[in-house]
Amino acid sequence: MRLNTLKPASGSKRPRLRVGRGASAGQGKTCGRGVKGQRARKGGYHKVGFEGGQMPIQRRLPKVGFRSQMARSRAEVRLSELAKVTADVVDLEALKQAGVVPMEAERAKVVLSGEIKKAVTLKGVAATKGARAAIESAGGKIED
Repeated sequence: MRLNTLKPASGSKRPRLRVGRGASAGQGKTCGRGVKGQRARKGGYHKVGFEGGQMPIQRRLPKVGFRSQMARSRAEVRLSELAKVTADVVDLEALKQAGVVPMEAERAKVVLSGEIKKAVTLKGVAATKGARAAIESAGGKIED
């Protein structure tokens, strides 16, 4: 292979369509613009999504979905995930180090899901009523 012999694969580059070169060229007379109207004119302005005055589709359809920006900074922790934390005192930093909550989390809350066997001390981490009861029944405690 030589640099002077390099060329694109056959069929990957299509030749530019030369419009207005007669009927035999395939794009003569109106050059593929149809007959009359704004789109047929030179410099015909069209707003993106404009449907000739009809209510455009992006306005006819209802708005859907919502993505909370606050959800990024909040995290939920299952009771079963507390077993992954090796530290005796479970705080936000310990949860981040164990990979239980994402690094951008600002707050965390323990929810009643799964079960906990070892005694842990929660510090600066919120807990639901059920999770609080489960932690205390396993011999742990919660510091606010």
